[in-house]
Amino acid sequence: MTEIFRNIEEEVIHIAEIAHVISAGDAGPRSNQELTPEQRARYENLILLCPTCHTMIDKAEDKFPIEMLLDWKAMHKQRIADVFGVQRYESRKDVRQRIESLLSENAFIFHEYGPMTDERFNPESTLPNQWIRKIRSKIIPNNRKILSVCDANIHLLDEGERLLLIQFRQHVDDFEAKHLAGVDENGRQFPVGFEAIFMDSNYDVL
Repeated sequence: MTEIFRNIEEEVIHIAEIAHVISAGDAGPRSNQELTPEQRARYENLILLCPTCHTMIDKAEDKFPIEMLLDWKAMHKQRIADVFGVQRYESRKDVRQRIESLLSENAFIFHEYGPMTDERFNPESTLPNQWIRKIRSKIIPNNRKILSVCDANIHLLDEGERLLLIQFRQHVDDFEAKHLAGVDENGRQFPVGFEAIFMDSNYDVL
């Protein structure tokens, strides 16, 4: 197993790369010209790999068929769920209580350390470095926990909330692409309304 976080002196770097199961182009590994560019860019077609595995699956594509890569992704997702203790709840209130602290922590970090604080105008501020560190140590793990809990309890979501979950999943994917894989573009923002997912009108926020 390859570690995807490496310590370089005092800096922690993330070496994982976002790979396509089905190639992003018409002539790449495991290509499928019938798919649109939008379909190829969806979360379901992406997998996080170390650089060695990324190179290996693309240069030896016959040895790594689509089904194998999707199995890898599914097994990794299950391992994450097992580690986080994700479970299926009986009520929306129980789910809300499980994810509320994660949403609140992410919101606090964004408002205190994020790119919209007044400190962004201070060239001597250490806040930008703290923001990057907290993205990797807190926000990204919290996002993955939230997704795991929501996926396990999707049966309790109404139609509008399911759309919010889709939007949040794309936000998480774009956010990780920017801050882990170094994709130099802004992606989908945190969806308005997702902060209240699983919340009922008669349920007071803790």
